[in-house]
Amino acid sequence: MTLMKKLLGAAVAVAVTAGTAFAEPALIFDLGGKFDKSFNEAAFNGAQRWAEETGGKFLEIELQSEAQREQALRRFAEAGANPVITTGFAFATPVENVAGDYPDTKFVNIDGWMPEVPPNVQLIGFQEHQGSYLVGMMAAMASKSGTVGFIGGMDIPLIRHFGCGYAQGAKSVNPDIKIVANMTGTTPTAWNDPVKGSELTKAQIAQGADVVYAAAGGTGVGVLQTAADEGILSIGVDSNQNHLHSGKVLTSMLKRVDVAVYNSMKAGEAMETGGFTTLGLAEEGVGVAMDEHNAALVSDDMKAAVEDARAKIINGDLEVVAYYTNDSCPVLDF
Repeated sequence: MTLMKKLLGAAVAVAVTAGTAFAEPALIFDLGGKFDKSFNEAAFNGAQRWAEETGGKFLEIELQSEAQREQALRRFAEAGANPVITTGFAFATPVENVAGDYPDTKFVNIDGWMPEVPPNVQLIGFQEHQGSYLVGMMAAMASKSGTVGFIGGMDIPLIRHFGCGYAQGAKSVNPDIKIVANMTGTTPTAWNDPVKGSELTKAQIAQGADVVYAAAGGTGVGVLQTAADEGILSIGVDSNQNHLHSGKVLTSMLKRVDVAVYNSMKAGEAMETGGFTTLGLAEEGVGVAMDEHNAALVSDDMKAAVEDARAKIINGDLEVVAYYTNDSCPVLDF
C-alpha cells in the first residue's frame, strides 16, 4: 500500500466513523514535494499559517506520479474535505474531470486554465510577468558583464511568461543586454532536477552570465547553489529564497501562492467559485523580496527604480507584455 493510499484511506475511515462531513480543507502538492523551497513550499506555508491562526487542521498529500492526480482528488472529495486545493497547471484537467461528480465539493486550482470553469471550481492565476519585470531590472542593474541568464523548469507557456517579463525588465535598463535562456526539460521531472539546474547554470556562466534567474521549482535549488559556488548572483522564485545563500541571492520574485492557499482555506466552503482570480502587483500577488540577506546587494538606485516601475505598472503607465498574448516574446527567443 502506498503512502498516499494509507493517508487517504485513513481520511475516509475517519469521516465514515464520525458519521459527519469531514469539512476540513485538503491540499494536494504537485510533483517536486512540499519542501521544494519554492512553489509547493509556498503553498504549504499558506496552509500552515491558516492552521496556526485558526487552530484548524488540513489534509495534505505529496504525489509520486502523474497517475495519482485524479485518484487523490476523488479520495479527498469522498472523505468530505472542502475545499480541495490543488497546486500546479497539470491539475486543471483532472479537476475539470472530477468536479462534476462532486457538486458539493469546492475545488481550487492554482496556475491552471480551463475553457469553461465548472460552478464548483475556482482558478487562481498570477501576473508573473509583472514581478519578473522588476527582478529583470535588478539583474541588469547588478550585472557587470552585460549578460544575464534565465533558467526555466518545464518548457510551457507559464514559464515563458516568467522569462518574457524578466527580459523586458532587463532590456528597459540596458537595451543592449544579452539574455541567455534555457529550459530544464519538457516533462514534469524538470521541476525537480537540481543537477540539471547546476549544469545549465555553469553553461550560462561560460557564456558570460553573472546574474541568473531560476523559475524552475526544485530545480532552482541547484541553480542558486552553483551560482553561489561560482561567485555570481542568482534570483530565486515563488518563495523568498534569499536566505538560502545569504549575500549571494540578489532577490527573489515572490509569487504569493501562500496567500492564494491561505485565502482559500479561510473562505472554506463559503468561497466563491465558478471563475478565475488573477493576482498581480496591484493585489500584492507578486513582488520582490527585500530583507537582511540581500540588503548589501540592493542599492538605493535599484530600490528607487523598482518602486517607480512597480507604481507605473499598477497605475497603467507601464505595460509589461504577457507571453500569453501572442505565444511569443518581443525581446526574447526561447
